[in-house]
Amino acid sequence: MPIRSLTKLKPDRFGVREARHLLNRAGFGGTPVEVRALVGMGLDDAVDHLVDYGEVSVEPVLPDAFDHTIMRPPTAAERSALRRAREQGDEAAVDRYRRERQRRQRADRRQMAEIQQWWLQRMIDTPRPLQEKMTLFWHGHFATAYRGIEDSFHMFVQNQLFRAHAVGNFKRLVHAIIRDPAMLRYLNNNQNRRQHPNENLARELMELFTLGEGHGYTEHDIKEAARALTGYTFNDDTFVFRPRMHDDKPKRILGRIGNWDGDDLINIIFSLDYVSEFICLKLYRYFVNDLPDGPDEDVQGFIRRLAQKFRDSGHDVRTVLRRLFQSEHFYDEANIAAQIKSPIQLIVQTIRSLSAPPRDLRTLLAATDLMGQNLFHPPSVKGWDGGRAWINTSTLFIRQNTALYLLTGRRPGGADGEPCDVRRLLADLLPEAATPAPREVARELLRFALNTEPDPQRIETIQRFITSAGDRLDNTVLLGVLSLITAMPEYQLG
Repeated sequence: MPIRSLTKLKPDRFGVREARHLLNRAGFGGTPVEVRALVGMGLDDAVDHLVDYGEVSVEPVLPDAFDHTIMRPPTAAERSALRRAREQGDEAAVDRYRRERQRRQRADRRQMAEIQQWWLQRMIDTPRPLQEKMTLFWHGHFATAYRGIEDSFHMFVQNQLFRAHAVGNFKRLVHAIIRDPAMLRYLNNNQNRRQHPNENLARELMELFTLGEGHGYTEHDIKEAARALTGYTFNDDTFVFRPRMHDDKPKRILGRIGNWDGDDLINIIFSLDYVSEFICLKLYRYFVNDLPDGPDEDVQGFIRRLAQKFRDSGHDVRTVLRRLFQSEHFYDEANIAAQIKSPIQLIVQTIRSLSAPPRDLRTLLAATDLMGQNLFHPPSVKGWDGGRAWINTSTLFIRQNTALYLLTGRRPGGADGEPCDVRRLLADLLPEAATPAPREVARELLRFALNTEPDPQRIETIQRFITSAGDRLDNTVLLGVLSLITAMPEYQLG
């Protein structure tokens, strides 16, 4: 039987390490108690618990959680007054409008920072980790940056769109994304008119969102697809289709001729197998292995089989993830603790796994920015490169200091916060041991934090540290142990 197959993992092989791996990848890690709970469920029920999260109650996101009026368009009366002021040379009145616009922009930037904090807190607290993990995936896939939009509420609405479709039907999500005001503005489709077609959305729809670069389409297809998307725009916070801006003449897209609009375009694109293979490869890199050297033949075969399941399901993401998380290949030794954690994954997983006390969200978001992942600010429409791009000498230093801040609550120039209670963590790891030996403590903390069978030299290093403290196992010593572990290069893997 090939290693890289969709064969389901045998139930008796789903143990603590496998459950921890599942929590790390399908979410943001978990405590020893949460890991043991998954083991007790067994493979199928554990996967269902994470994937079928609709049965888990969660605090709803209210549509008016943030102010939608900050960047509202001017009213007809305001436009008329500004026009008269310009015609009459009333510079004072024009300046008042300019200063009001600048005030709104400052307020909107403050709200964008609030939305960033809100989402980070939601990832930390959520009982539906896969939903937020997939919301983050779609944010990187349909990458849209606030700087190109300058409307925080539109970014919030798009974030809600990704959350609603997190493990839903991918085709429906693509139909929705061509109606999303943030995406329409970011890729200038509000300027896409039949007289002057704008190709940005059409190009990225094929190249980055559905087919992959160079797969199944030509430059002519992009030009014709742009015509199909003419008239797709928005008014304030609402999608609007403007028939007078739409090119209603026949178009030839991917070999098919007709008077196509945006929905027809998506239906035509989804008739190609490239869609399922492209998305399954991206899901594989996100959840299984980022393949820094590219997929070998076995992995390509695995992805083709997964893509077939995706097509058979009508492009249902939940179906694909269920098969992926149940597969033997997902739990291969080569895939456990083999991915470099993204900055968001590093922070949220550390907090959730260690039950760290609350920290200052602004400090954490500043750290993720310095580490290369600023929420709602992807570097380009391609999103974040991820993988090895996360690590360099500068970001590694910040990663280690951020982990130390999460453990101890101490940061340069800031007030001390409450440290993690590592004694409780150790009690959860070794519930049967009243007074565990230093070597056992070292081994279990290393296993927990790194999710690998620890190297004997690593165990020896931690044991010596505990012994140098007189074999004490108070919280100060245990914090020192975890500080050593989180400074190890292996801690950057998950």
